[in-house]
Amino acid sequence: MATTLPVKIEFSLPEGWQPAPPDEVGAPGVAFIALHPESSDTFTANITIAGKIQDETDLVTLAHESVERLREGAAVSVAKQAQGGTPELPALTQTLRISTTLRGLPVELVQSQVYLLVQDAHDPSTHAVIELALTAKQSQLDQVAEDYEDFVKSIRPAGPGAV
Repeated sequence: MATTLPVKIEFSLPEGWQPAPPDEVGAPGVAFIALHPESSDTFTANITIAGKIQDETDLVTLAHESVERLREGAAVSVAKQAQGGTPELPALTQTLRISTTLRGLPVELVQSQVYLLVQDAHDPSTHAVIELALTAKQSQLDQVAEDYEDFVKSIRPAGPGAV
C-alpha cells in the first residue's frame, strides 16, 4: 500500500517522467513514483520517494538497513557511499548494484539512493528521513542520471503555507 511522507516536501519532476500510482506499478511502501517511459527496455527506469519519522539520525545505519532489506530478494552490493548535503539538509548517497529477476528473467540494476534528514517546517522538533531512489538498468543510466540529479537538487522542505 502506498504511504504518505511524514513531512511535506516540494520538488520538480524533470521532463519526460510520469507520476504513477505506487500500488498499480508494484511499488508498495513508497509515497511517490515516477516512471521514464522512453527508457523502457524490459525494465522502466523509475524514481521513488519514501520517508519516515526518525529518532535515530544516523544516515549510515539507515542506508545499511536499506541494503539488508533489498538483500531479502536480490543480490546487492554497495558500489559507492558518501555523506554530504548541507548543515540544514544533511544527506547520504549510495550506489547499489542489484542482481535480481524480473518476470522470471535475470536483470542487473543500478540503484542510486539519497537519504535526506528533513526538519518539518510546521514542527521544528520533528525530523524525518526522506529516501529518494533512482532504479535503472546500466544501459539506461546515461539517459536518466542527469534528470535524477536535477530532481534531487530540487527537493526542499515545503514552506509553512504548504498543505
